[in-house]
Amino acid sequence: MECVSFGPLYSKKAKVLILGSMPSVVSLRMQQYYAHPRNAFWPILFTYFDEPVSEAYEDRKQLILTHEIALWDVLSCCEREGSMDTAIRNPKANDLDALLSECPGIRTILLNGSKAYEQYRKNFSHAHSVLRLPSTSPAMTMPFSEKFTIWKNALDTAFEKGEEIK
Repeated sequence: MECVSFGPLYSKKAKVLILGSMPSVVSLRMQQYYAHPRNAFWPILFTYFDEPVSEAYEDRKQLILTHEIALWDVLSCCEREGSMDTAIRNPKANDLDALLSECPGIRTILLNGSKAYEQYRKNFSHAHSVLRLPSTSPAMTMPFSEKFTIWKNALDTAFEKGEEIK
């Protein structure tokens, strides 16, 4: 089945870009980033910014925009049965250069999971700090507390609250 991602969520003031690989079947059907109810992405971000977790997508989008984050996927389309990254075939990359030129303040790129990292490294070589993070997908069976700690450290660094990303 062909999967086609949706456009980026960003403001031109973005400082951090978070990239997934390709939205899940649930996300594509709902046309919402990280729509699967067990995905840890939104709980991680709301917790990090010390805000109550909201199920409303408008609140979720506002969280991203308020905190100067851009959100997109490395891939624009691929063939995939189901939602697993391991099932991705014939991937085609998004035009990240265009997004980065729209958002010149982005200095850090956080990659949500191994497939996003692999496809980013295969298709791009930007002069940004780049960090691979554990996937927020429920398929990544790391406890929430561990995922949150790793994401918190990366976000602290990205927002210059911690050590520099290597």
